Amino acid sequence: MTDVPTGARHVLILGGTTEARRLAARLADEPRLRVTSSLAGRVAEPRLPVGEVRVGGFGGTEGLARWLCEHQVDAVIDATHPFAGTISFHAARAAASVHVPLLALRRPGWVAGPGDRWHHTDSLAGAAALLPGLGERVFLTTGRMGLAAFAHLTGPWFLVRSVDAPEPPHPPRMEVLLDRGPFTVAGEAGLLRRHRIDVLVTKDSGGAATAAKLTAAREAGVPVVVVRRPPVPEGVPVAEDPAGAARWLRTVLG
Repeated sequence: MTDVPTGARHVLILGGTTEARRLAARLADEPRLRVTSSLAGRVAEPRLPVGEVRVGGFGGTEGLARWLCEHQVDAVIDATHPFAGTISFHAARAAASVHVPLLALRRPGWVAGPGDRWHHTDSLAGAAALLPGLGERVFLTTGRMGLAAFAHLTGPWFLVRSVDAPEPPHPPRMEVLLDRGPFTVAGEAGLLRRHRIDVLVTKDSGGAATAAKLTAAREAGVPVVVVRRPPVPEGVPVAEDPAGAARWLRTVLG
């Protein structure tokens, strides 16, 4: 633990997203704050934020509530991935149980524009159900954790992009591309051409780092299956960017 001034307010940032790292950097120069960033540990070599970092789970709602009390946390900012639903609900219950203010930091979702051929669904299983009618060569960009939803599809060929190598179960006809954003429109367009992709599957993660694939798909006339993000837990306020999160902190911490 780094040295912090006596009486500094302790802020816990959940998540290894771009927004979480930017928020940690923004708060690093605040002398009255002690900031701890917590990463889930699912990526082998994560991009680390500045300041204190802990890696690993808390042990559910009760474990997180206990950690908040033991480490005298004054505020929690849930800056996890928009699809990391479990930890968000654990955070909401834990923070409420020990009366610690909680904010969700969520980048805005993507919005379809002219020329986009988007098909929305609420789950990966729903995305899998849509594929047979849309294409046979699939660019799957939903991450390595949900491939089981597509494992029963023996007809389509999948190009799966993820940061770390996926584990079974996964589609039988599959090529893995290990890569990490940000990506460019030219690079994504070339990928679609080389692999003769005729349908793209993505989660509505939002943000600019991986949005280039949507532009490339639009320009190529490739349909896109978009999995809607789960809702933020009821009653939890939301900020769309680190600046908004910093303003909320000033309000709740005084």
